Amino acid sequence: MSKASDRAYARLRDEIREGLLPPGMQLREEQLAIACGTSRTPVRDALRRLESECFVRRSASKRTFVADWSLDEIDEAFLLRGMLEGYAAERAARLIDDAGLEELRAANHGIASAADGSVLDVIAFLDHNRAFHRAIMTAANSTRLVGLLGMIVEQPIVARTVRQYDRAQIFQSHAEHEELILAFSRRDTEWARAVMMAHIRRAFHAYHHAYHEAS
Repeated sequence: MSKASDRAYARLRDEIREGLLPPGMQLREEQLAIACGTSRTPVRDALRRLESECFVRRSASKRTFVADWSLDEIDEAFLLRGMLEGYAAERAARLIDDAGLEELRAANHGIASAADGSVLDVIAFLDHNRAFHRAIMTAANSTRLVGLLGMIVEQPIVARTVRQYDRAQIFQSHAEHEELILAFSRRDTEWARAVMMAHIRRAFHAYHHAYHEAS
């Protein structure tokens, strides 16, 4: 895979996750190539990769669209994510070191800061939230687990959910992260797993509410 293809993939994936390319939108290679500053071949490679990860879908007429998941599919994705991230939290509670704990604290401090200003900084929340969960995956030290989670589309936690979060919801997420950090520092695997699974399930209900609000 070329560097140009990797860059196009990363950009398109981020724009889908952020809701800048919304569900159901048709993706045209020529326009995407211009936006990515590359030829159509790397974009075509990136779209194939995104299709394999369920970020985009191809119609019978070979047109490509941003995937639009049903609520049942979203529910299943959250259930799978909860099980896998719960297991990741259990592993992290056994394996995390002091540097990993400090990384989690820094990311969660960023989340609190994103909700503290006069204007709610949703983009900063997204960035620090990803950093927090990524640090847990790093501490869990399982390439197989990373691969499995990579197959579960992150679309459920983008625009419809996070962009409708209010300060109370972000502070609730921050509080759950703090409890996770405490569980990790106590090396309590069962506590870490339970908190993470509840954390992911609450995110589903936030999505569920936003889904019906937008319908």
